[in-house]
Amino acid sequence: MIKIENVVPPSDEQWEAVARGCRHPFESYDKSDSKWNRSYDWLDNDHQIVKVTDHFVIGAADMALMQRLSNAGDDHGKFMRMLPVMADITAPLYWWKQAVKYAVGATDNSTSTMHGLHKKEFELSDFEYGDVDSETLVIFNDVIKELNRCRSMYNVTKEKRYWDSMNDLLPQSYYQLRMWCGNYQVLKRMYHARKGHRLLEWEAFRAWITTLPNSSLITGVTNGNEDKET
Repeated sequence: MIKIENVVPPSDEQWEAVARGCRHPFESYDKSDSKWNRSYDWLDNDHQIVKVTDHFVIGAADMALMQRLSNAGDDHGKFMRMLPVMADITAPLYWWKQAVKYAVGATDNSTSTMHGLHKKEFELSDFEYGDVDSETLVIFNDVIKELNRCRSMYNVTKEKRYWDSMNDLLPQSYYQLRMWCGNYQVLKRMYHARKGHRLLEWEAFRAWITTLPNSSLITGVTNGNEDKET
């Protein structure tokens, strides 16, 4: 299981800057067709404006240019690094172990095992165990009982050996929450590199990527067709 919450996609101002910046190499600003649109929220009956919102709309020509640059590879598509994404991600430690391979251009801030591992009693729901067989599940529950014994002893005695026992015994299926921060170029690498991976968490993560604004810049999918990687 992987849970992705509190997503912060690129802002309208960042999209505006990127659309403009992609025109810099050839100074083709006259071909830009993106614009700001303004919308109004009206107070019922009185027709009084209570909120004004500006939205940046990327034009077809600007989007086609960005798509071509992204499809051409990381060097031509370097504008993708300028599109940040942040999210709270809860995933098993074994998924995080693979996700750190994409640490270049990405960072995270996690809940702490050092300071928080002993604060609550361990439960089966703290771990990914969906596909284990019945015999393994018995062992899993025994591990949880031992983790809780060590936790109780540590909380009473504060002896480091009990905390070390918890940390050493902790299964890699333990869920950890991290605030992840990356960008569209990092997500593009993750999306393509993890296609067809045996971990279901990666397929769920790839599916989430497709929900981001203008995700075709990441996936290479336009009009239902996936462009060949170059």
